Amino acid sequence: MDLEERVQLICKRPVEEVLTIEELKMLLQTKSTPVAYNGFEPSGPMHLGTGLLPALKIKDFTQAGVKYKILLATWHAKLNNKFGGDLDKIRRVAKHFIEGWRALGIDESMVEFVMADDLISQKDYWELLLKISERVTLSNVIRALPIMGRKESENLRFGSYIYPLMQVTDIFMLGADIAQLGMDQRKANVLAKEVGPALGLWSPVAVHHHLLPSLTGPTKMGFDENPKLDVQISSKMAKSKPESAIFIYDNEEEIRSKLRKAFCPEKQIENNPVIDYVKNLILRSDSDKILIERPSIKGGPVEVNLTQLVELYQKGEIHPLDLKNAVAEWLIKTLEPVRKRFVSEELESYFPNVFSKKA
Repeated sequence: MDLEERVQLICKRPVEEVLTIEELKMLLQTKSTPVAYNGFEPSGPMHLGTGLLPALKIKDFTQAGVKYKILLATWHAKLNNKFGGDLDKIRRVAKHFIEGWRALGIDESMVEFVMADDLISQKDYWELLLKISERVTLSNVIRALPIMGRKESENLRFGSYIYPLMQVTDIFMLGADIAQLGMDQRKANVLAKEVGPALGLWSPVAVHHHLLPSLTGPTKMGFDENPKLDVQISSKMAKSKPESAIFIYDNEEEIRSKLRKAFCPEKQIENNPVIDYVKNLILRSDSDKILIERPSIKGGPVEVNLTQLVELYQKGEIHPLDLKNAVAEWLIKTLEPVRKRFVSEELESYFPNVFSKKA
């Protein structure tokens, strides 16, 4: 695989931003097996945004010859008061996350799972965090707080302000050449790019992916000064609102039912969650196609790439319900290995407030 093919894989949707393409190319040319990382708070059941989308992106990186480290951010979740700060529950869910990604088919020969417990137990971790703290201002830290899913104006405990410093420290302790996180975490990565060289370390390449929206449509909550990014962060799929998320273990009828109710304005592309799922999960390359079953009066079945889909949808030649049905069938097929791996009783033991036993 040549350089351009590797770059295209890494930059493939749902990636929105790379800081910078030139740095990425130089890294791939000078290091045979670069290391990328992403971090996840084990804070609840896995939905499309925490399960399927990362799995697709991890596969892109490993196919491009990049070793991928997944940080199970247990102590970060505690600082964020997930599960009431109960570390035993958080650690148990971390193991559940690993099983979810395995069911989604990641290449474990190129993937390493790292528990934050192991990382922060190292003396060097806290020495580095203190050195980083000497190089940043309180303003820098506050600007990076949306990585916790919280706004700057909220009344936070002091421990919350350590969180962005931990995320910067994670990058260097993991030896990550590439920080591959969501758009809501870009400010922490920018901080790492600035601080690294000042400490005699490296400036990691930052690869930021799009955040999948919830089923309920766009909202604004003031997470970012950029209006479009604010909508993306504010509207992202959340496990805390089960009715607005598709979980990777949802059964066939649950997937169909949730999508039927999804916000999907006719002829509208922007801020349309169903179009978003097509773009960032299904038709991630120009050559990818999806079959839309339409009634004969509307022209019958049509197989389209993303450009064709957008054109037909804007013209009203693809009805929202037909699009929803096509997305539902793709998800049902793609998530089948996960449904086979997990049973309802097991899910209820992890997340009793979300799942109930099925007959």
